[in-house]
Amino acid sequence: MRAAVQTVPKVKYQRVGFKRRKRIGLYGGTFNPVHNAHLLVADQVGKALGLDKVLMMPDMIPPHVDKKDAIAAKLRVKMLQLAIQGNPFLGIELAEIQRGGVSYTYDTICELKQQHPEVDYYFIIGGDMVDYLPKWYRIRDLLKIVNFVGVRRPGATNKSDYPVIWVDVPEIDFSSSDIRQRIHDGRSIKYMVPEKVEQYIKEHQLYID
Repeated sequence: MRAAVQTVPKVKYQRVGFKRRKRIGLYGGTFNPVHNAHLLVADQVGKALGLDKVLMMPDMIPPHVDKKDAIAAKLRVKMLQLAIQGNPFLGIELAEIQRGGVSYTYDTICELKQQHPEVDYYFIIGGDMVDYLPKWYRIRDLLKIVNFVGVRRPGATNKSDYPVIWVDVPEIDFSSSDIRQRIHDGRSIKYMVPEKVEQYIKEHQLYID
């Protein structure tokens, strides 16, 4: 008598893959107001590094030695929202506004890493700010939890003893303070800020005084 042959069901083996970590850029600043050079830097750096997204991160009180006065955070945030409309690659991170007080980057990154442990953050700063890295709050601890991205700027050293990823972007030579002064003087800011931001500034009579 022939023995019965037991049929063993085929086992389907699935490839076990590792989910790629998200790579998010953070571009901090007072954005008082946000202007086209900010947007260009965020978009160019993010695309150059192949990041998933770049978040504009307005500060509450910047930890600068020279005190900087800014209009209310809600107005700056609203202008950011208007500025990034139509570009899904850019977003807004409100961690520093919501936390309040002095906006130390170390505290912010610790908070974000706790909320989003699956994300690698790339902190975008200008070459002039890279020069000041030795004076940043808890800089050695900060370097362990975030990647610094330096945007080369004329007049800056554009090199550092710290690990910095350097990126070149087209140069636009004006700042938020330039725009505020032009508004105060009654001069045009067309093409310096997004059209919707210009309209918002006019409607709310910002930076007149």
